Amino acid sequence: MKRTISTADAPDAVGAYSQATTNGSLVFTAGQIPMTPDGDLLDDKPIATQAEQALSNVEAVLASEGLEMSDVLKVTVYLDDIDDFEDMNDTYAGFFDEAPPARSAVEVANLPKGVGVEIEAIATND
Repeated sequence: MKRTISTADAPDAVGAYSQATTNGSLVFTAGQIPMTPDGDLLDDKPIATQAEQALSNVEAVLASEGLEMSDVLKVTVYLDDIDDFEDMNDTYAGFFDEAPPARSAVEVANLPKGVGVEIEAIATND
């Protein structure tokens, strides 16, 4: 059975979606952008800072379910400029010390609110 997840430790959903959903075994986060839980958009910050906030948001959503970043199975990173990959990756590596999850990173034409990165994850409760 599907259940929605919401936490005040990550930004509110800015549309018709949930911060995350779960079926009890897997947790699917929505794409997290570089927005603070208070709603401050970091779209004018360097990509490393944007990636850190987006990953912190993923981490907060997972923590609300008692999960850690080590429980993440798969991550998708959307960049508005693939040339930002190295800076994003340096920040990303700090969130996944051992046994990093599978990952896709793709360049897209535009992201919500003009940000440079959006990150979503799938984690396991098992």
